[in-house]
Amino acid sequence: MKTWACLLLAGAFCSLASGSLYGPPDSCKGRCNEKYNPKDVCHCNSKCEQHQNCCEDYHSHCHQANADGKETGTVFDGEFSSSDDAITNEELQQTSEQLYQSDINRAGEADITLNKQHLASKNQENKDQSPEPLFSYVNQEKLFSKPTYASFIKLLDNYHKSVGTGEEFTAEQLKEQDNFLSEVMKTEVMKVLYKFLHSKHRYGTEAEFVADLKEIWFGLYSRGKDEHDSSGFEHVFIGEVKKGKVSGFHNWIRFYLLEKQGIINYFSYNYDGPWTSYPDVLGLQFNWDGFYKEVGTAFIGSSPELEFGLYSLCFIARPGKVCQLKIGGHNLGIQTYTWDKSTYGNGKKYIATAYVVSP
Repeated sequence: MKTWACLLLAGAFCSLASGSLYGPPDSCKGRCNEKYNPKDVCHCNSKCEQHQNCCEDYHSHCHQANADGKETGTVFDGEFSSSDDAITNEELQQTSEQLYQSDINRAGEADITLNKQHLASKNQENKDQSPEPLFSYVNQEKLFSKPTYASFIKLLDNYHKSVGTGEEFTAEQLKEQDNFLSEVMKTEVMKVLYKFLHSKHRYGTEAEFVADLKEIWFGLYSRGKDEHDSSGFEHVFIGEVKKGKVSGFHNWIRFYLLEKQGIINYFSYNYDGPWTSYPDVLGLQFNWDGFYKEVGTAFIGSSPELEFGLYSLCFIARPGKVCQLKIGGHNLGIQTYTWDKSTYGNGKKYIATAYVVSP
């Protein structure tokens, strides 16, 4: 793993120019509890979680209690507060390792070749410092023919990227959502996940689990006014554009396909995880169709079901917190946020975002 003095949990880094104490505009470096300013790209005060507009490195600077790993032993969550139903950090690590070991559809070492090029270690600029694409090679024939990959890819053109533009799904697109859920549930990854959550009395049946996953991930809500313009799936796996910036967008398959079309321009990377096989984790900067992503992390080479499963596990077990996992023998943190402005069912929460943070 690469480490730098200013490496942050979300894969961003602070500016070292002239001894500056402040990071880029997408960072909470030096900005904790500052007064709200509507012109800011993201926010770092105590209300940003409530309004779902925190910078992605908020927890690493301003909410350390959730990220310092002090939760040891049993952690109590909501209605699961006084019994064996509580999920411990040790159980999360054991389960995440089981999910990782079950991921037979992940890329092999020869299936992906990366050309990472420029390591952004000092001044972060909205500037292309890597002349070549990030992906030199992906074994599409092998990977994308797998049912979970194929059903995932069919979902990628079902969304408008601009926040404020309402989403309306056709009957065919709704069927594609159901097909993706059906395919991932056939995998050992999701079977292991359901078995664990069932043992903790989160879900009584697999059908109940699948129905809840559909609401959590594909249920529409409004990041703007009342447009029903967003969902957890769109934000995390597809990406959105809000106030001229890329928001979300944490999936390698989506990145690769758009890069191949010339719609994404890879700029640089600032974090490379410790894994020597896939899946790995990369922190990167890029331009998507004219819009800049300054702070971003993504699994590289994971199957859709592994990403979907790990994010779901963390959202269900540690909503709104950094979830401490372990895959391939290395620590892994995943941050999730709940969407609190609207609910489904009996007050249940949608997922607002999920992304990898460094251990």
